[in-house]
Amino acid sequence: MKRNITLTIAIMTLISVASCGDRKNQQHTGKSASEEMNVQQEKAPEIAQATFSDEMTGKVFLNYQQIRIALVSSNAEEATKAIGNLVQSVPGEKEEMKSIATAMAEVKDLEKQRALFSQLTEEVEPLFKEAIAEGAIYKQFCPMAFEGNGGYWISDMEEIRNPYYGDKMLKCGKVTETIKK
Repeated sequence: MKRNITLTIAIMTLISVASCGDRKNQQHTGKSASEEMNVQQEKAPEIAQATFSDEMTGKVFLNYQQIRIALVSSNAEEATKAIGNLVQSVPGEKEEMKSIATAMAEVKDLEKQRALFSQLTEEVEPLFKEAIAEGAIYKQFCPMAFEGNGGYWISDMEEIRNPYYGDKMLKCGKVTETIKK
């Protein structure tokens, strides 16, 4: 009897582990990027609760994360909405950042948005590094992005969710730096 119970528990554990695997074949849930961000934060235990030394950087970081999540979900429409919010958050003195964000807002093609997101990451990284006041954020890298040239992004969680491939290669990448104060 004990053996049957142990075997049943082992089988149930294997089934639950298998059902929690990679979400490659799941479709987008239809939720907004902010709703998906909230769901993602509720599910992921390794979320960084980072704060920044100024409100502008905090807004840019939030908008950047919403864009990242929309790209992970392969949702160009949600990415465009989040990009519009980012454009409004970026101050005038950050001309290159604003220029890239504006260019992202003007394109509707997901692959072009992803390429511009890589450029945006180069611009926002120093801002986030300088202004992080508490907590941690993660610089991540996918070596296969952009025809093998690779691409970086900044995430609010350690777990890899690739914005350059979305569901095609959701977990492709690695953390290259933990940025914290």
